[in-house]
Amino acid sequence: MTDTQRTALKIATVLWVIWGLVHAFAGVVVLSSDASSGFAAIADAVDPAALAAEYHPAAGGILNQHGWNLLWFGVATVIGGVLIWRGNVTAIWVTGMVGGLADLGYLLFVDFPGYVNFFPGTVMTFISGAAILLSFRVWFTARRAR
Repeated sequence: MTDTQRTALKIATVLWVIWGLVHAFAGVVVLSSDASSGFAAIADAVDPAALAAEYHPAAGGILNQHGWNLLWFGVATVIGGVLIWRGNVTAIWVTGMVGGLADLGYLLFVDFPGYVNFFPGTVMTFISGAAILLSFRVWFTARRAR
């Protein structure tokens, strides 16, 4: 692996760690909030008063499941980022799938409809996209060099 490829993987690692920490923190916020506050924390472009309601416990349970997913997505991408730093090729794929597919769902169902502000939500999508592009570029160029 060239120095340029190693540098690209280190940059991808930093991006994944940032993405992972933000999502793990968001998971903790959602898990520690009531349903109204949890929905308002996620859909930050929506007036919180529009989301204030007495939700059925099932809605809170579903929201907590989402918070749990945010937490484990975040932790998994931080671990994957560390493994990418060390040059683990499998981690490039696994981290890209976990973070990328999580962000794809977010982009389609939360960001595109306009329920979130540009920062931090959309910025995190750009961060994961950049991490994926950098790490896969290294993977493809290293593979061709063999």
